[in-house]
Amino acid sequence: MATYLTASKQLLDNYACISTLEPTDIQVGDSVVVGSLGAPFNGTFTVLACPQYKYTGTDSTTGEWFFDETIAIPNQILFACTGADVDFVAIYTGTVAFTPICTWITATDIEDWIGIGTATAGDTTFLTICAAAANAFCFRRRQEVGYSDSLTTVPSQDVKLGTIMYGGSLYRQRGSITDFASFDGMSTGSTSGLSPLVKQLLGVDRPQVA
Repeated sequence: MATYLTASKQLLDNYACISTLEPTDIQVGDSVVVGSLGAPFNGTFTVLACPQYKYTGTDSTTGEWFFDETIAIPNQILFACTGADVDFVAIYTGTVAFTPICTWITATDIEDWIGIGTATAGDTTFLTICAAAANAFCFRRRQEVGYSDSLTTVPSQDVKLGTIMYGGSLYRQRGSITDFASFDGMSTGSTSGLSPLVKQLLGVDRPQVA
């Protein structure tokens, strides 16, 4: 979970718009927890927009948001929030907590790819852990090279397959000790990098070639 300090807050026409001191990875549709800003700002909200300019209210007929494009305000999020209007004010004591949870694949996807048939209860638990780890790793890996993906919708089938394959490789490491540091008198353990095929499917950078 990442927690960011706020820089400003305002509330107009039952929509709150707050900014953070630093850039975040928060996107439209993400769930955030706002704290230390006072009612009605505090709580869990779904981000509806990430505007770049000062929010000035909504159209009374269409509900469209209005912004003053002469006043740029970075790192903003906008969400529905019922309450009395609050004028724009700088405030540095609030917090915005964000826990990105990627759900591109499931334990069943890995189970089907491995072809182990009906998994036991223990296998199912571990497969679920592998799926969660693969989702988190592959989402983060793509984010690091510049992609802006949805946490809930896999961007393409090749990315999905790459994530499943990575999750399957995690499952197959179960019980393995080859990736641990060796003990005195024993051979040195080996380490494995991310498969070139998985990199290709995820669309991330290729391994360096001497």
